[in-house]
Amino acid sequence: MTAWPEHPVIYEINTLVWLRELSSRHGRVVTLGEVPEPAWDEIALPGVDAVWLMGVWERSPAGLEIALRDEALQASFRAALPDLRPDDVVGSPYCVRDYVVDASLGGPEGLAAARAQLAARGVRLILDYVPNHVAPDHPWLTRRPGCLVQGGRDDLARDPAAFLEAGGRIFARGRDPYFAPWPDVVQVNAFSEELRTAAVDTLASIADQADGVRCDMAMLLMTDVFAKTWGARAGTAPAEDFWPYTIPRVRAHHPDFLFVAEAYWDLEWALQQQGFDHCYDKRLHDRLLHEGAESVRAHLGADAGYQRGLVRFLENHDEPRAAATLSPERERAAAVTIATLPGATLWHEGQFEGRRVRPPVFLARRPEEPVDEELRLFQHQLLAAVASSGMRTEGEWQLLDCTGWPDNSTHENLVAWSWTAASGRHLVVVNLSAQPAQGRVRLPWTDLRGGTRQLTELLGDMTYERDGDELVDQGLFVALEGLHRHLVTVLP
Repeated sequence: MTAWPEHPVIYEINTLVWLRELSSRHGRVVTLGEVPEPAWDEIALPGVDAVWLMGVWERSPAGLEIALRDEALQASFRAALPDLRPDDVVGSPYCVRDYVVDASLGGPEGLAAARAQLAARGVRLILDYVPNHVAPDHPWLTRRPGCLVQGGRDDLARDPAAFLEAGGRIFARGRDPYFAPWPDVVQVNAFSEELRTAAVDTLASIADQADGVRCDMAMLLMTDVFAKTWGARAGTAPAEDFWPYTIPRVRAHHPDFLFVAEAYWDLEWALQQQGFDHCYDKRLHDRLLHEGAESVRAHLGADAGYQRGLVRFLENHDEPRAAATLSPERERAAAVTIATLPGATLWHEGQFEGRRVRPPVFLARRPEEPVDEELRLFQHQLLAAVASSGMRTEGEWQLLDCTGWPDNSTHENLVAWSWTAASGRHLVVVNLSAQPAQGRVRLPWTDLRGGTRQLTELLGDMTYERDGDELVDQGLFVALEGLHRHLVTVLP
């Protein structure tokens, strides 16, 4: 396997749900080591660089018991799965009892076989790491309590929702600084040297089994955030932040291991500086879903290095389904946008098919839903077209200006960018409004002068001929219906 591409495409799979559906389809129990080859072909789509098998580690029986007693969680389970059965609730994949592949999924041998199947198709494997907390029955509570934030009996008596007793000790429940503690997890101590050593060992073990890791709520371990959350209870902050300590030590033995951060609160740039290759771009997600072109354009005006270190997405297991949130036209416009921007792109299993129900991660089953064949065909074509064009593989990205006329300001609803490489040039223009828009896009290629130039759509069979001098001097004239787009190859 060659080095990671600069702009990888990642496909998230809910592992347990996927295997349950394969088992139902084939009439037998299917584990990771027994997945039929056609099923691997279905997820190793053209244009996918990595599959994130979400939720492979041992889930906590203690955490499951807590979830089964939680009325609000039970209501969310029934809302997503009206015919909920007792065996559908299996516990949270983010309440990890141990970083060992769950035996029901095939154990470490099954994961190794799955990784080999993906590698044979040129696809890498990403797994989860939950740095902020562990399950209440995790081995550390008895074997390495110094890794965890502890309290006293007075704390437990005063605030039983924030503390729990295990093995004769009092531990703090996991939390972030803005919400109540989570009832099913125990807080690690990011300032503990013992914890940092254990974290490096855990990540190194994951790196032995995969090509990259998605770190849950990565910003919670940053010194400023952790100190704000836990104060004096955490002890004295070390001289070095958590991630600059752990990431280089893991990469000393796994230099090509990819680190992806789930990140919020505008801390993406700081986490990139601390060693992460890519961080969630929740800002773009929210702007595409709820704001307009001006907001998106402003976001894309950031430094190019920062852009390359982001993860663009429309949905994941924590977000509402795109098909349930966006109109079909807006979803297609947003999909073209995230697919053609620099940085990593994250697609969520079920997104291509237009699934509308987001099942809670505690469930092993999801409701049956009709497949939107038109949407699936469009998004598969988009994925393949972007990959085959080579724009994200070897091109240089540039945000472009759109101009208009005094009596027509609809160009403000257009966003445009280019990719320039020795092998080809590509232009993307998207109308992010529901109304028609016209404008001129200023192209970066001055050598288009002198003759007629061809622009060929990658998502269709349309070819346009334009005068090269006009393209350079005035820009490309664009007239797009609401939420339509151009994704074209420009021939010099």
